[in-house]
Amino acid sequence: MNMKEQLTEIVAQYRNVPVEDVDPDMPLRDMGLDSLDIAELLQIVEDEYHIVVEPSPELDTVSRLADYLEKLA
Repeated sequence: MNMKEQLTEIVAQYRNVPVEDVDPDMPLRDMGLDSLDIAELLQIVEDEYHIVVEPSPELDTVSRLADYLEKLA
C-alpha cells in the first residue's frame, strides 16, 4: 500500500466513512473538515509516521500530504 492509500484510509477512519468516499485530490475542507479537524488529522499522521508535519495551506489534500511525506522519507 502506498502513502496516498494509507493516508486515504486514515482520513476515512477519521471521518468515519468508507475509503471510497475519500477523494485524495479533494481539499480536506471540501470534505467537511475544519481547521481543528485538520490539526487533529495531522497529529494522527505525526503519531503514525513519527514525524512532525507543520500545518501549511499547500498540504490541503491527501495527495499533496502524501507527496510531502514521501519526500521526507
